[in-house]
Amino acid sequence: MPSPVFLKKKRKGNIEKGKGIWSQVHLHSFSLCFWAFNLSVPVSFLYLKGQDASVIRNTIDVYSNSSINGTSKFNAMAGSMGALGGDISSSFVNPAGIGVFIANDVNLTLGVNSSKNTTNFAGTALNYTINKTDINNAGGVISLNLGDMSSKWKFINIGFNYSNQSIEDYSQSAGNANIKMIDNTDPLKPINYKYQGHAYNRYGNLAKSNFVLGANYDNKIYLGAGLNFHNASITQYDTANFHSDLDNTSLDYNKQYTPYDEQSNGFSANIGIIAKVNNQFRLGAAIETPTWWTIDRVFNQYSYTQDNSYGEDRKLTTPMKATLSAAFVPSKNFSLNVDYIQGITKPKYKEYGVAEQELNDFFNDAYKNSSEIRVGAEYRISDFRLRGGYAYQGNNFDNISLMTYNDNGSTSNQNYSNLFVGKRNIVGAGIGYDFKAFYIDASYQNISSEYSSPFLQGSADFNSGYYNGGYDVNSDAYAVSKVKNNRNNFFVTLGWRF
Repeated sequence: MPSPVFLKKKRKGNIEKGKGIWSQVHLHSFSLCFWAFNLSVPVSFLYLKGQDASVIRNTIDVYSNSSINGTSKFNAMAGSMGALGGDISSSFVNPAGIGVFIANDVNLTLGVNSSKNTTNFAGTALNYTINKTDINNAGGVISLNLGDMSSKWKFINIGFNYSNQSIEDYSQSAGNANIKMIDNTDPLKPINYKYQGHAYNRYGNLAKSNFVLGANYDNKIYLGAGLNFHNASITQYDTANFHSDLDNTSLDYNKQYTPYDEQSNGFSANIGIIAKVNNQFRLGAAIETPTWWTIDRVFNQYSYTQDNSYGEDRKLTTPMKATLSAAFVPSKNFSLNVDYIQGITKPKYKEYGVAEQELNDFFNDAYKNSSEIRVGAEYRISDFRLRGGYAYQGNNFDNISLMTYNDNGSTSNQNYSNLFVGKRNIVGAGIGYDFKAFYIDASYQNISSEYSSPFLQGSADFNSGYYNGGYDVNSDAYAVSKVKNNRNNFFVTLGWRF
């Protein structure tokens, strides 16, 4: 027999002040359902009971993101410039790259970004595409020639870079009539509510600004240090739709604590070094501190008497990262760079209550420090530049077991190796042309990933169900869709060296 999703009437709430979500609401429970689950619940599943899955995804995909977004040259080479430098966006990987400059440089990058999600659930695929045009990057370097021929310190350089990217994301899952909600208010005339669809909607932007100081020692050693300032704006929806057999109507149900808005600010720092082993080989190393985020969060809360908005602050520390780089420059016409980036800590929330503790327990249990490898190359033909690159980022989570709905409505334990976020592949290609002091670069970038997206699970007992009017949807199991994300980005950079 297919396992139903339960319908419960909302319970009267007792709202109290507190920092964490779990400390804010205490509900008195009773059930109108005559059905019951008898399930074996995996350990990782327990950590998720009070959390919307989008919170976990955004922790990794937004706040801990190692973005490849900068100048056209940087994007074309898949962000692989840790031992080459000479580009303002290279400071995101290794600030010592600013020390390579021997002239002033300012540039502006425009981007056209297209993101397409293909979501598969219950044998049906749904597509959704978002297109955005924006200023993706702006930066400049002031290069100070020290002019003392007797000194081995040749240049002191000051750089500034601003990077902006859209984080809008929409995944819509199809319905499945075998997943049902049962209204047993009248046991003699139960009403079936069939699951009809679900959507995660995320809107917003992620920006990063950095101030960098670089130095050139004897044209052999390049040093750099940077201060990074992060900003994020997120509006997140988690909505499920159910269809009533009684009156042929459909209603949307919002996940508890959604929609929510987050306005966030963060700070990090990085230091790095590039060393010329000889004229053909360079080695680089850099380390970036965690990003310390302050998240101003406003969310909707649903209770028996009223629906209200509440605010809270969260503190998040993202993983610390280390980068090792090597470059091969056999001539002035060709260069090849390889970067290896390794996360060395885990995300951690400051614990104000059970909500943050629950998130930390989950990350401690399931998160693994991911690694990333980037390869980029440039070939020069007179004033023309040809560029290409590839980057691969591994999965952030170990295998996670969830109680999951099958297509026939039954439930079973399933293991997922790519839950919330998946492995990421980046391919870049670009061209450039120098007009004496001026230059123009253009690039194409494709970012693809596949991941499993859990939804629908929630319980009024944990204050985490889906709500509409006087009812909440209770489900011990998850529905899990497969999402293919494909981003096609085009960039044009205009620059001036002087």
